[in-house]
Amino acid sequence: MRLALLSDIHGNLQALDACLAHARAQKAQRFAFLGDMVGYGAQPAEVVQRIMLLTEEGAIVLKGNHDAMAVAPPAVPKTIGDSTADWTHRQLSSSQREWIAALPLTHHMDTVLLVHASVDAPELWRYVYDERSATESLNAAGALPGVRYVFGGHVHLQSLYYRGTSGLMKFTPQAGVAVPVPKHRHWLSTVGSVGQPRDGKPEAMYALLDTERQQLTFYRVPYDHFAAATAIRAAGLPEFFAQRLEQGR
Repeated sequence: MRLALLSDIHGNLQALDACLAHARAQKAQRFAFLGDMVGYGAQPAEVVQRIMLLTEEGAIVLKGNHDAMAVAPPAVPKTIGDSTADWTHRQLSSSQREWIAALPLTHHMDTVLLVHASVDAPELWRYVYDERSATESLNAAGALPGVRYVFGGHVHLQSLYYRGTSGLMKFTPQAGVAVPVPKHRHWLSTVGSVGQPRDGKPEAMYALLDTERQQLTFYRVPYDHFAAATAIRAAGLPEFFAQRLEQGR
C-alpha cells in the first residue's frame, strides 16, 4: 500500500490541493491526515469539507490540538494560535464541528501507528522534536503489538528516527529521495506541515509510505503561497500568519 501522510494543514486550501494532486501523481492509494486541519489559515471550512469527502475513499483522519480548539475555543486565549480559535469555530458548520469532536487521537493499522503529537499521552500534545521525546513516543507505541512505524506531525518539520543497536538515531531526510525503512527496526517520523512549513522554505510538506517496498519518501510541493497569504489578509486574520506562509517560518 502507498499511504500518503499529511499533517498540519492549518486552513490552507491551496497547499492541501497541491499536496493531494502530487500524492495522486505518486500513485498514493490511501490518505492519512494527522491532525490540525484548521487554525491560522483562512479557509478552515473548505479544508475540513475536502477531507470529509476523502473519508468516503477510506481516508484516515485524526484530531489535532488546533482542531480541538476550534470545537471548544479557550475562554482566555494564551497564545496567538489560541486567539483565532473562536474565529475558526465560527467559520465551521455545526456538523463539521461535531465531526471533528468525534475524531480519534491515534489510529493503529497493522505495523503503523498514527498520532498528531506524541504517543505517550497524545491528549497533552507533546512535541516530538529530539531523540529524547522520540524515544518516549516510541516506547509508548511499544505497548501495541506489531507496531514498527510511528508517524506524527505537530512540529511542522520533517524528521526520521530509528532505533539501532546503540540507541535511537536521527536521520535527516532529503525531499524526493526514498529512504529504506525495513520493518525489523522501529521507526518514528514527523511528516512536516502541509499548510505552514517552518524551516525557511514555503513549499508544502508531506510524506509517502510504501509498505510493500518498505520505503518512506518525504516531499516538498510548490503551491501558490502568496494566494494563501492574501486570503489570510482578506479574512482579517493577523498579518503574522500571512508572513509566515511567505517566509516559511
